[in-house]
Amino acid sequence: MMSKNNNIVIILAAGKGTRMKSDLPKVLHPINNKPMLINVIEAAEKLNPSKIIIVIGYKKQLVIEALIDKKVVFIEQKKQLGTGDAIKQCLPPLKGFHGNVLILSGDVPLIKTKTLLDFITIHNSNNSNASLISTNLKDPTGYGRIIKNNKNQLEKIVEHKDANKKELMINEINSGIYIFGSDTMKDKIPLINNDNSQNEYYLPDIFNFIDKKDTAIYNIEDYNEISGVNTNSQLKELEKNIN
Repeated sequence: MMSKNNNIVIILAAGKGTRMKSDLPKVLHPINNKPMLINVIEAAEKLNPSKIIIVIGYKKQLVIEALIDKKVVFIEQKKQLGTGDAIKQCLPPLKGFHGNVLILSGDVPLIKTKTLLDFITIHNSNNSNASLISTNLKDPTGYGRIIKNNKNQLEKIVEHKDANKKELMINEINSGIYIFGSDTMKDKIPLINNDNSQNEYYLPDIFNFIDKKDTAIYNIEDYNEISGVNTNSQLKELEKNIN
């Protein structure tokens, strides 16, 4: 285990998960006999962050009760207005904190601590203000696409629903796992708008306000690690890949 370091972890866990066809919050659906959110928290705990924040919303009490033994801070997202809005709710507990903020998703249960450690190392060694994990998928349907400039730097991230035909042909996708310098995050989150097909505040839009040279992309090979769960069949498929 790392010594306590200058990292705070935020785990997004507010969604209902309509496509799971269940009243249970999506992040509480079990994988390997425990709620998938617990898998994500356990990967984060091994980083020994100074704080783990869980963003809750749908049936929040069930999530709180499921984490009764975990040392975490709960922040409520009262309205489902997107991932950018979820992070905005977390700015008050970051007051006075200067360090890295690692953002994870509660429905991406196979992420490994080693991958996160490598990710933090890349972010720090590049002196980045913002970094993300990407991977290449044969079928990138549903994922945000990584658009790069001619210097191989991140130009922007385009959500699947907002992508044009050329962008839809890109196979490198955004995992939804990020590191931001806390000061950068506090400054740029308020700049995100909801001018998109969903009228939501997309967290990836923060990269539109950050200098290209100050961003880093960590492309990983094992796409299972960053695969999100939206349906029961996806959950069963991921369960086969637990090692």
